[in-house]
Amino acid sequence: MRYRLTFAVGLVVGYVLGTRAGRERYEQLKKSARQVAQNPAVRNTAESAAQNGRAYAGKAFHAVSEKVGEKLPHSVGERVRSLRERGQGAGEDDWGTSNT
Repeated sequence: MRYRLTFAVGLVVGYVLGTRAGRERYEQLKKSARQVAQNPAVRNTAESAAQNGRAYAGKAFHAVSEKVGEKLPHSVGERVRSLRERGQGAGEDDWGTSNT
């Protein structure tokens, strides 16, 4: 109940502040966010973070798969293999980002 009340209070506060700021302020924030997202330094940092995340995920997968071994159900193992094979191809993923 406490979490619902906290969420409702946050929703009301956000609505009130949003209506007071108005559409003009919203458009300013949107424009600023777009400029930051299109900044080459931000894009390079995001791509580097994504590459590092994929590398760590691959290492974690191998570490876990060595320890778990054949204890996984066959269907889970097949699904993981199919996902890994799908990710090996060059190109872009569903969101248009490189899959390197």
